[in-house]
Amino acid sequence: MASVSQLNQFPCKTFSSSPQHHKIASRPSVLPLNSIKPTQNPVKKSLFSTPKPIRARPAFEVRAVDDDEWGPDKGEEPVVTQTTGVAVAEEEKPKELSEVESLKKALVDSFYGTGRGLKASSETRAEIVELITQLEAKNPTPAPTEALSLLNGKWILAYTTFPGVLTLLSRGQLPLVKVEEISQTIDAESFTVQNSVQFSGPLASNTISTNAKFEVRSPKRVQIKFQEGIIGTPQLTDSIVLPENVEFLGQKVDLTPIKGLLTSVQDTASSVARTISSQPPLKFSLSNSNAESWLLTTYLDEEVRISRGDAGSVFVLIKEGSPLLTP
Repeated sequence: MASVSQLNQFPCKTFSSSPQHHKIASRPSVLPLNSIKPTQNPVKKSLFSTPKPIRARPAFEVRAVDDDEWGPDKGEEPVVTQTTGVAVAEEEKPKELSEVESLKKALVDSFYGTGRGLKASSETRAEIVELITQLEAKNPTPAPTEALSLLNGKWILAYTTFPGVLTLLSRGQLPLVKVEEISQTIDAESFTVQNSVQFSGPLASNTISTNAKFEVRSPKRVQIKFQEGIIGTPQLTDSIVLPENVEFLGQKVDLTPIKGLLTSVQDTASSVARTISSQPPLKFSLSNSNAESWLLTTYLDEEVRISRGDAGSVFVLIKEGSPLLTP
């Protein structure tokens, strides 16, 4: 009996151990149904199936690199846009004129068609006075006589209300005569001033000037004493050139008939021009009571000077070589 019971216990142990093998064999349930060896070692199968997710990661990383090569991702776009905006702003900033530069340009533009003030209407004069007042309020040189290096050089008259200059300009409106330039040259080292007027005509061009000394009386004011006047040597033209017509007393005068008469004197004019041009200029003394004046500089920078003189007259001058002289 004892031996029979022992034999009965053997298959029980065998049955109890075989389910464990079935559990182990049933673990790789993900294997395909047509697998030939269902009892194959599951550890090898798991190792075989594991590289699939590992292989997917490099594929994702390669795609990310490709995206970077085509361009930045969405998160970087605001940075690029901001940098571009700053670059554009820096390029446009120098093009913007300051308030002073804008005032100077507006003032010079208002002189157009005024003939240095001779032909300015009352409305234009009022506009010019307003612009001058605004510019004087922003004077960068409060003591011009202490900045002689800025005063030094040749200044071209652009506008004035001085009656003496306006009278001169009105004479320059005569037929065949034109005032080409009115200038003032200051030599800060020798404290001298030269005022010059350049005329031109069909036969010759000439310059009339005055030489003066100046003394500093205040941070803005100088006293001017004229010493001599100079009539320059006429520079005759080799060939006489006349316009088709001129305006005189509101009427146009046809000069075509005169051109034929002047053709015969062309050679003579050329010979006379060489003779007169070799002569020295004519100088004369200025010693009367009208030979003194004063000048108050109310605005001064590298290219614009505004001065006020006798009887409240105003002078606006532009430094030779300034872009403001270009129409």
